[in-house]
Amino acid sequence: MTMNKNSNIYQIVYSSILVVLVGAVLAVIYMTLKPMQDENIANDKRKQILSALHVTCDNDADVKEKYEKYIVADILADETDEAGHPKAQERGAAFDVDMAANMKLEADKRKLPMFEAKMDDGTTKYVIPVYGAGLWGPIWGYVALNDDGNTVYGTNFSHQGETPGLGARITEQEFQDKFNGKQLIKEGAFKSVEVVKKGQKPSNGGDYVDAITGATITSRGVSDMLAKCLEPYKKFLGGISEEKTTESTNKDVKEE
Repeated sequence: MTMNKNSNIYQIVYSSILVVLVGAVLAVIYMTLKPMQDENIANDKRKQILSALHVTCDNDADVKEKYEKYIVADILADETDEAGHPKAQERGAAFDVDMAANMKLEADKRKLPMFEAKMDDGTTKYVIPVYGAGLWGPIWGYVALNDDGNTVYGTNFSHQGETPGLGARITEQEFQDKFNGKQLIKEGAFKSVEVVKKGQKPSNGGDYVDAITGATITSRGVSDMLAKCLEPYKKFLGGISEEKTTESTNKDVKEE
């Protein structure tokens, strides 16, 4: 029996079959490309972490190789042993934390991912991911600290849709380099680095950098992001700072 091609039933059946076929093709394409997409996303993340450590990469293969070389451990600062030291974590424990979802939780409920890096000169660095809100969408980045758990070694900031030439300038090296050498702990108290208008001083009495001209909201977003994301680490960072101070003091005593 031949179906009338002009009938409503034929058109409905034909359309349904076409939708199913197209859907199946798209599903196959998605499943085929997803691993590549996921790897590209992961590689971009690795590149941002390395950038905070001032490590440059020539290509995608170089990114993964250098990440494996410099990042020696994943740390969750919220998971500690009885002595207060972070427990050993599997590779990827910090890397796989979804910061967008993580920052929606109360501060005491969040995971506190960190990356321990070993540089060519033998020094240790700690990289902390940060996530916040800019003018038009999310902003995020990484803050690398020296082995004193206090002094900023480098930063890397990214955004989803800040204004080109204004808020988008948070990605420029000139702005990011302003944070180098700034400290998070002053006289034993945690004080996040603030981003303030030129000529002004921070409310917390800590270190600061000048805001981007014409990008007040994005600059404030960076400042708020650093405060909200870094403060939960203050106990862990304070412990590192105290250990480093003790080591330095003992070394001076021995030399005398």
